[in-house]
Amino acid sequence: MSVRLEKIENNVATLRMEIPYDRFDKAVQVSYLKNVSRFNVPGFRKGKAPRKIIERFYGEGVFYEDAIDEIFHEEYNNAIKENNLIPVDLPKVDIEQVGKNKDLIIKAEVTLKPDVKLGQYKGIEVEKVEYNVTDEDVQKELEDMRNKNARLVAVEDRPVQKGDIVYIDFTGYVDGKPFEGGSAENYALEVGSNTFIPGFEDQLIGAKAGAELDVKVKFPEDYGAKDLAGKDATFKVKINDIKVKELPALDDEFAREVSEFDSLDELKKDIRARLEKEAEFKAKNQLTDAVLKKVVDNASVDIPDVMVNREIDNILAEFDLNMRYYGLDMYRYLRYAGISEEQFRNNVKEEATNRVKTTLVIEKVAKEENIEVTQEDVDKEIEEMAKINNVDVQKLKESYDEQRIEHLKEHILVEKTIDFLVNNSKIVDKGEDQNKEAK
Repeated sequence: MSVRLEKIENNVATLRMEIPYDRFDKAVQVSYLKNVSRFNVPGFRKGKAPRKIIERFYGEGVFYEDAIDEIFHEEYNNAIKENNLIPVDLPKVDIEQVGKNKDLIIKAEVTLKPDVKLGQYKGIEVEKVEYNVTDEDVQKELEDMRNKNARLVAVEDRPVQKGDIVYIDFTGYVDGKPFEGGSAENYALEVGSNTFIPGFEDQLIGAKAGAELDVKVKFPEDYGAKDLAGKDATFKVKINDIKVKELPALDDEFAREVSEFDSLDELKKDIRARLEKEAEFKAKNQLTDAVLKKVVDNASVDIPDVMVNREIDNILAEFDLNMRYYGLDMYRYLRYAGISEEQFRNNVKEEATNRVKTTLVIEKVAKEENIEVTQEDVDKEIEEMAKINNVDVQKLKESYDEQRIEHLKEHILVEKTIDFLVNNSKIVDKGEDQNKEAK
C-alpha cells in the first residue's frame, strides 16, 4: 500500500491512499465471512450462500462498505503517525476508485491542530494588583448574611409594593393562544428585580393577594424567540401571596445564630480575615490573567472553525449543567430570557475562540521551554486533592485509571506553564509606570 501526503493547506491535510486489489479482496472476504449469516438467497440455507452468489444476487459492492471501513481505519491511523499529523476532527473521506480487479484509492481530508507562532512571552510587563478590604466591605458581607437569614413575612393589610416577593400563577397569550414557556404556578418573583419582560412587574404594584389581573406587555423587537419578538402579549396573572423580607437585628445574638462566634465583633474579624484571603487570591488571579492575556495576544494562530464550534458546545454544556443546579435547563432559561440558541452560540463565540487560542499557546510555550510533568508532580497533586477532600491518599491513587492520569497530567502541565509565565513576567506598580512615562 502507498500513502501520499498530497498537501497541507489552511490546516487541512490531504492524504491519498492506494491499496492493492489483492489486499482489498481479502478484506472483502473477511466482510463476507462476518456478514454471510444475514443474507437470504433462494436455493441456499441462510448463512450458507457462497460469496459469488450473494454478490450476484445483491450486487458486486454488497461487502465493499464494511471492507473499506476496516482497511481505512488501519491505514489512516498509520498515515497519521508516519506523517506526524495531529487531527482535531474526523476526516472527510472520498472513495476515488473501487471495483473488481481495481486497486482501492481513497482520498481523506483531515483538519489539523494549527501551529502557533509565539510573540513575546517572557519579560511581560503587568501592573501590580492589590485589593484592600474596607469596613464597608465587611458591612456589606454582614448585610448579605442578614438577607440570607431574613424571614419572609406574609402581607395581608396592603397591596403589592416594589421590593415585595409575590407568588403568582401566570399564563401568557399571544394572538389569543398560550405560548410555550409562558406559564408557571406559584412562581416567586421579586417586584422591581426586572426579571420579567419590561412593564410586567410594574403592573403588579397595587394589586392585593388573591387578585386576578391581565398584564399587557410587548416583547422587545430583539427578543430571542423570533416567534414572539415585537408582539403584544397578555398574561393572565393570579397573585397567591405577598411577602416581605424581615431582616434580623445585627447584634451578638445574630452572630451566635449564623456562626460559631459569640459576638458580632468576633464575626466581623473573621469576615475581614476571609475577605483578605479572597482579595489576595483575586489579585493573584488577576495578575495571572493579565500575563496570560498579553502572551496570548502576542501570539498568532489560525484556528479551525471545528475547534471553536466544539468549544462552544462545551460552554453550552457547562451552562446547561449550571442551570440544572437551579432547577432549570438551558433551553427553558433561553426561552425565559428571550434568547435563541443561535444567538447564545454567537454571544459566546469570542469566549470560545479565546479559550482555544489560550490552550494552544500554553501548549506551545510548554513545548518551547521543555516543561514536563514528573511522577513527583502527579503524586503531589493527588496528595493535595486527598487532603482537601479528606480521603485516603492510597485509595485515591488506586481510583485513577490511565485516562484520568492523562487528564491530571494535562492539568498539571497547564498550571506549571502558567506559573512559568508569571514567574518570568515583570510586575510594576502604577507609580513606576508613570515615572517611566515622565522620563
